[in-house]
Amino acid sequence: MNRFIKMPVILTALVLIMTSAFASAQEPVAGKDYVVLDQPVRTRDSSKVEVVEVFWYGCSHCYSFEPLIKQWKKRKPDYVDFQQSPAMWNANMKTHAAMFFTAEVLGVMDKLHDPIFTSMNVERKRLANAGEIEDLFADYGVDRQEFRKTFKSFSVNSMVKQADARARSYKISGTPEIVVNGKYRVSSRLSGGQAEMLKVVDFLVEKERAQLAK
Repeated sequence: MNRFIKMPVILTALVLIMTSAFASAQEPVAGKDYVVLDQPVRTRDSSKVEVVEVFWYGCSHCYSFEPLIKQWKKRKPDYVDFQQSPAMWNANMKTHAAMFFTAEVLGVMDKLHDPIFTSMNVERKRLANAGEIEDLFADYGVDRQEFRKTFKSFSVNSMVKQADARARSYKISGTPEIVVNGKYRVSSRLSGGQAEMLKVVDFLVEKERAQLAK
C-alpha cells in the first residue's frame, strides 16, 4: 500500500528534475547562441540595460524583423534602454545613416521610419542620394529647406561618425544584429532565427539586470 502512495511523489519529483534539466539545456550559451565582445563598449546610461539594434533600411531581413522588434519594444521593461543604430559598410549606407539621423533631429522618425523601410524594400527605391531622400521627406510634410540644412549639418555628420565607430566596436558582421549592454552581440545566424534572437536578448537583459541590482 505504501508503495502506491509513494508513486505520485516519485513521479512528481521526476517531472521536476526533467523540467529543470530541459530548462537548463535551453539556456543560451556564449559562443554558440551569442557572442561575448572582447572589449565592452560604453553605454549611454549605466543605470539601465542598453539594447541596440544595428540595422540597415535596405536590408530585407531588417524589414521582416521590424514587426518583431516593435512588439518587443512594447513589452520591454522600463530598465531597458532601447535604441536603433544604422550599420554602414559603404558610402550608400552612410547616406542612409544620415537619413536616419536627419529624421531623428527633425523629430519625424515616428512618421518616416516605416515609409523608409517600405520605400526601399517594397517599392524598390534606392534612396541613393540627398535629392531622392528629400522627396520622400517632403511627401510626409518635411520642409525641403529644413531637410537640406539638417541633412548636411555638423550634428548629423557627427552622429553618423559616432554610429559608425560604435558598429565597428561591436564588430557587426550583418544586419539585423542586437548588442546587449555593450557586451553581447546577438544574431539570427547564431540564435537560430529572428524570434529566437529576442529570446536570447531577453536572457542577456536579465543577466545584466541581475548585475545592476548588486
